[in-house]
Amino acid sequence: MTWHVTSDVSAFAENAGSFLRSSPVRHTVLLTVTAAMLSKGPHVYGRSDPILGWWTSESGEVRGALLQTPPYPLTLTGLPPEAVPAAAAALSAYPLDAVNLLAGDAAAFIDAWLARAGGTARTGRETRLFQLDTLVPPDPCPPGAARLATPGDRPLLIGWFRDFHDYIGEQPEDLDALVDDRLGHGGIALWEADGVPLSMAVYTRPEAGMARVQYVWTPPEHRRQGFAAAATTAATRNALDAGATDVVLFTDLANPTSNALYPRLGYRPIEDRAVVEFSR
Repeated sequence: MTWHVTSDVSAFAENAGSFLRSSPVRHTVLLTVTAAMLSKGPHVYGRSDPILGWWTSESGEVRGALLQTPPYPLTLTGLPPEAVPAAAAALSAYPLDAVNLLAGDAAAFIDAWLARAGGTARTGRETRLFQLDTLVPPDPCPPGAARLATPGDRPLLIGWFRDFHDYIGEQPEDLDALVDDRLGHGGIALWEADGVPLSMAVYTRPEAGMARVQYVWTPPEHRRQGFAAAATTAATRNALDAGATDVVLFTDLANPTSNALYPRLGYRPIEDRAVVEFSR
């Protein structure tokens, strides 16, 4: 039983790919990030080399995986109990600032990491993964209609993406490229009325039959009028039309509005995750 850690994306995909595809809903982030790195290179998310790893059982079966594209937190899949402290040991040589993992695994990882690295830990953003069951459009639907974003919307989208990242406390190194990528596969749905965009929702390229709705954003002046629900419905339909058999999304557990909204649209909770932040 051991962790294998590398920065070689092809090696990671070859060894961990089948495991990730075995549960595309729960492995949504690792699947989409790996696909992007295979397509656009290992530094698509930042200048630093990625950290990639997979856990093998005594029989050689892959039972877990981890991935980090700095400056984003390390992300761990669900793991066998013994693999959680072993992950902290395998990563002890890396300057780990934050880890995103199942809420139930957080205590074991914190104890193992602090025992090796010292310092302190605090729980930051907590999220819930939802999976679409049957889409239930909002009724009544707010005024307006959905449309796909086009290159002409790019300045607006860059501003909205920046606002979204400010809200969650992260900023990608190349925001323009992020917007261009989503425009490139028709992945951005806008809800607009009288020619004015009011809200957006985005979906990722399908991987292993799974697409993730993300970047649901409504400027403050247009909130509480149903526009986010309408935009999310449009993005979900677009993902299904693009071939996705599973559609998922994450919510911030500190946001009661979104956690109440998505179940009304037909999404069901799957698992809770937490970001643990470390300081030395």
